[in-house]
Amino acid sequence: DVLINGAGYAQYTPFTEMTEEMWDRSVNTHLKGTFNATHAVVPGMIAQRSGRIISISSAAGVTGTPKGCHYSAAKAGVIGLTKALAKEVAPLGITVNAIAPGAVDTHFLDAVARDLLQMYIKSTPVGRLCTPGEIAALCAYLASPEAGFITGHVVNINGGFYI
Repeated sequence: DVLINGAGYAQYTPFTEMTEEMWDRSVNTHLKGTFNATHAVVPGMIAQRSGRIISISSAAGVTGTPKGCHYSAAKAGVIGLTKALAKEVAPLGITVNAIAPGAVDTHFLDAVARDLLQMYIKSTPVGRLCTPGEIAALCAYLASPEAGFITGHVVNINGGFYI
């Protein structure tokens, strides 16, 4: 069995303007949502002594992002959950990994100013955004039998934006 935790949304807000409600929405969507879905499937994976859990984090969870403290904190929490759970369930035949994409060419970027997005692309050595298909291919690999020795890892897929 495979679980891919992929919930997310973007809201860019300076920290001084961020409300507790904004913080809670981000943490509840990204981190608590990952916890809830994972918590629901792990008992069955333990019973069958196999499974793959893949959570979509973000480059923001690894490096931080301006006007996204709530998002960065929640996505960093997904990474912490991934690493801790990987250690706990690896002996039971379950792998747990995270993917931390840079900017992916989806509607998620609609909230990003075009000039900022162009600056990001110019700062990315491969010179473009990631495609959803590239994320899907990485998920397929991590879910495959060939990835059975990879657990607790965060795969940074960002075109060299940060290395």
